[in-house]
Amino acid sequence: MIKTRFNHNHAISFDFFQRHSSPVSLFNLIITSYVKNNSPIQALRIYGYMRETDSDIDTFTIPSILKACCQLTWSLKQGQEIHGFVLKAGLDWDVFVLNALIQMYIECENVESACSIFNRMLERERDVVTWSTMIRGYSRSKSYDKAIDLIREMQFLHVKPSAIALLNMVNLFADLGSLKMARPIHAYVVKNSDTGSVGVPITTALLDMYAKCGNVALARRLFDRLDQKTVVSWSAMIAGYIRCNRLEDGVELFVKMQDENVLPNEITLLSLVLECGFVGALKLGKQAHTYMIRNGFKVSFTLATALVDMYGKCGDMKTARTIFDSTTESERDVAVWTAIISGYAASNALDQAFELLHQMRNADVYPNEITMVNLLSLCAETGALDLGKSIHAYIDKQGILSDVILTTNLVNMYAKCGDIDSACRIFGGASTRDICMWNAMIGGLAMHGLGVEAMDLFSQLQKMGMKPNDITFTGALHACSHAGLLSEGQRLFTGMVDEFGVNPKVEHYGCMVDLLGRAGKLDQALELINRMPIDPNTVVWGALLAACKQHKNLELGEIAAKQLLEMDPNNCGYNVLMSNIYAAANRWNDVAGVRKTMKATGIKKAPGFSSMEVNGSVHEFIMGDQWHPQIKQILEKLAEMSKKLKLAGHVANTSAVLLNVDEEEKETSLTYHSEKLAMAFGLISTAPNTPIRIVKNLRVCDDCHSATKLLSKIYRRIIIVRDRNRFHHFSEGSCSCGDYW
Repeated sequence: MIKTRFNHNHAISFDFFQRHSSPVSLFNLIITSYVKNNSPIQALRIYGYMRETDSDIDTFTIPSILKACCQLTWSLKQGQEIHGFVLKAGLDWDVFVLNALIQMYIECENVESACSIFNRMLERERDVVTWSTMIRGYSRSKSYDKAIDLIREMQFLHVKPSAIALLNMVNLFADLGSLKMARPIHAYVVKNSDTGSVGVPITTALLDMYAKCGNVALARRLFDRLDQKTVVSWSAMIAGYIRCNRLEDGVELFVKMQDENVLPNEITLLSLVLECGFVGALKLGKQAHTYMIRNGFKVSFTLATALVDMYGKCGDMKTARTIFDSTTESERDVAVWTAIISGYAASNALDQAFELLHQMRNADVYPNEITMVNLLSLCAETGALDLGKSIHAYIDKQGILSDVILTTNLVNMYAKCGDIDSACRIFGGASTRDICMWNAMIGGLAMHGLGVEAMDLFSQLQKMGMKPNDITFTGALHACSHAGLLSEGQRLFTGMVDEFGVNPKVEHYGCMVDLLGRAGKLDQALELINRMPIDPNTVVWGALLAACKQHKNLELGEIAAKQLLEMDPNNCGYNVLMSNIYAAANRWNDVAGVRKTMKATGIKKAPGFSSMEVNGSVHEFIMGDQWHPQIKQILEKLAEMSKKLKLAGHVANTSAVLLNVDEEEKETSLTYHSEKLAMAFGLISTAPNTPIRIVKNLRVCDDCHSATKLLSKIYRRIIIVRDRNRFHHFSEGSCSCGDYW
């Protein structure tokens, strides 16, 4: 039971109630007043007093006190206690009480409990508020399929939606971003409007929906038809333009809004700033910030949080940190801490992000699932498995609700950090799986070259009644490509349209070109490109060029390189690949020509670097690195590695060295590749028999691949390398890719 905490400064003392044997209506009036004045703690104290004194509690008390719980972010336990009392007191017959319980659980982000109440209610017990609240709850938790099912069930049962229910439905389809589904809901809204015409609030929601679905022209048409444009309508239309990257139109409308004497308020600026962060429009975001300063706009804490988020997403961490530091510690809630951590996570600034997490916890602010998702994504990108495990342990210890999004990110983190077994275990133990989680698992298996397992999972997905989407097919085709499953990949690609009704996108053609190319079917790959119904992009031609390097096909390589350099002349990767092809054919004049062109146009080869996590810190290495604190020991170990490789019969593969120098110099340059430096560091800084995990930003070169196979046997270590394309698990002299990468 909730304990009463007395406060002598309280506006109404508990002695007042003791002196006056007040009826329940007086208690209800006081509780309602506190709730309306956003004083939920005082309302809960009154409720606690009522419970302690065995005062009557009726069906008017419960909805009011549950609203107080909704105003507190930490109130789930209090809400559950009230729910228990409702059942014990037999008050669960009242629809207002049940609706209030559903609303409380949704606000406390416990949709499963809300759903449980909803499902136990008889059809006749549900009113339109019940349906509307449940639809909103599913939408907020991104359980869109369940929300749509409820809308269909409402239609089947002829439940007429209220204006609020219609708003919730429109907002649901706005979040979905599907234009195909937006038009029917628009017609449904018009049909179910009481007056036969749609009012300003719903029209505003509709234009927001169309903008989020990418049809900004239709959104503008609705906006222009509004007789009375509210500040919310202007804000929605401006935000829609920004979301669709129509920045000039957004600025023009922002100016026009002021010309028509509609002054931007916090809603306008908040939506503008949030959308700038969404599309990475730093310049416009700065202009909005400047407008606030010049016009003496009071920057609320909510707006400051949005600014931190916007600058972080746009990569301007200096300004984001300045705004964050300008807030007082007493002001900082989980949202602003998460915003600044998210910014550092997006910048792959591992140390800063985790330092802020430490400060956040010291300030007694508890991270939520959004904070955890950002940190898990950072660990996934940097390959920081130990830190990822610490986040997972913290989630379990603190009892943070592991919803489908958080669980999906755990699967993704473990897969991308090289621990595919843990990814499989979490996936297998998940109580709820949406298509995103299936995609993460299939993509994870693909990265590790487990093509057969990925295709088995694809079959399971179908048996479970899940419908694969375009991302599912991308992952499955990658799995076929990395495992050399040519016939399976071809059947999958053909079946996309015939069996599943999914039209192949350019990335699917890229996967097929990659699959055919790796299998040596270069002519078929080129034929597929020529038959594409959409224009091939750099991914498609890049896959062909990489295959030409692998199979030393100079003629087709030149065709692919020509196309790529026309599309993206400043990309160094294509020049380097073509140089590799020329070098392998000993056409050094052509190699020199490519290098000369790169120099003349200012194109520089992207430096290769490798990283490795040891004791929670990530160490980075570049070729020929001399700056690491332990460089002396690393070079000594590197010399030992080279000596043992030669004794084991390793012959350096110098074909990728783009210099016309003698073989000894080429071998020396290969010795100091970043992944070999990282490997040497791993051997001296980790315990024997433990795996060494390395992340490289580029593709592992042929020589490093063959050398690492031998080193895994020489040092009896499992060595896991994640390069730009996939994972390589080296053990006992072999690699999981089967030399097919």
